[in-house]
Amino acid sequence: MVTRRAVIGAMGGGLVSAGAVPDLAAAAGASRGSGGAVEGTLVLVEKSGHAVAFHDVADGTRLARIPLDEHPHEMVVDSARRYAYIGHYGVRMSGDVGPGGSSVFVVDLAARELVRTIELSPFNRLHGIAIDDQDRVYVLSEEQGVLLRIDDAAEADGASAAVHTGGIKTHMVVTNREGTRAYVTGLLSHTVSLVDPHDASAAPTVASPGRLPESCALSEDEKYLYVGARQDGALVRLDARTLKEKDRAEVPGDPLRVYVEPGRGTLLTTDIENRAVTRYDDDLQKMQSISFDGTPAGISFHPTEPTAFITLLDIDTVAILDLESFTTVGTLATGAEPDVTALI
Repeated sequence: MVTRRAVIGAMGGGLVSAGAVPDLAAAAGASRGSGGAVEGTLVLVEKSGHAVAFHDVADGTRLARIPLDEHPHEMVVDSARRYAYIGHYGVRMSGDVGPGGSSVFVVDLAARELVRTIELSPFNRLHGIAIDDQDRVYVLSEEQGVLLRIDDAAEADGASAAVHTGGIKTHMVVTNREGTRAYVTGLLSHTVSLVDPHDASAAPTVASPGRLPESCALSEDEKYLYVGARQDGALVRLDARTLKEKDRAEVPGDPLRVYVEPGRGTLLTTDIENRAVTRYDDDLQKMQSISFDGTPAGISFHPTEPTAFITLLDIDTVAILDLESFTTVGTLATGAEPDVTALI
């Protein structure tokens, strides 16, 4: 059930805002429902529900649910909002043993059905996934340390190319808009790599931003790469072309994920130790924070409104965050362990 325009913590439970915040510029407006409620359909991967689900954001109704193989994880959606591509990781957590999965699930978002899978064996434990402006899909094999490129993902039966990343236990990937640069984090090598996904002969550029770098994000001008070093409790800003370190800041807790807010240039992190989402400016200075009863994992953004969707992994909930007031404006009940979302 959705709780509209309510900071539930003020009533003794649920989500708690961390106090007054400055008034920030709004994103270009899309429609909101009566009373200001956010509208749209939220596509959501249930990591331990082994499914992808569709929810009406306005009232929380689950519209459809598509069973998948065990433990799907990351997801991207194409520019037309026609297809979603979901990696089959095949194990629950990165520390779990096992071969995992080797395919990408292709979901028709209009028909709300799984239309096929793209088999990428022998590349397995597929986790990080990205998509560029030409709708080319990039999939990361954690086990093999290889980045696979799928040029026509809507029709392809396999990978178009593969490049070595120079990292070990490679977990997450982000690309620039043109798809000419890809950035890969290595959990066990404690590295971030810059690779050319179109030229396997080009050696990757590899840097070590700190211990256990899991998530990374490009600045909107694509000049800087932001990385969260989890075991160091640090945010690091790197030159996106050389991977030379520009800035570093100690941050509270465990920065599991880092995101750049569209249209703002500020950063959001999900801190799983303190169960908080924190905003930083582009110089890595803390601006504000909001705490939750559940553990925040993934964040996605409304394409036109100043709204973010926060998955709370351990309480099967999505929190809806107003990015202007930095307060929660609703919650959505989900299946087991919501991991990543996209609004369509």
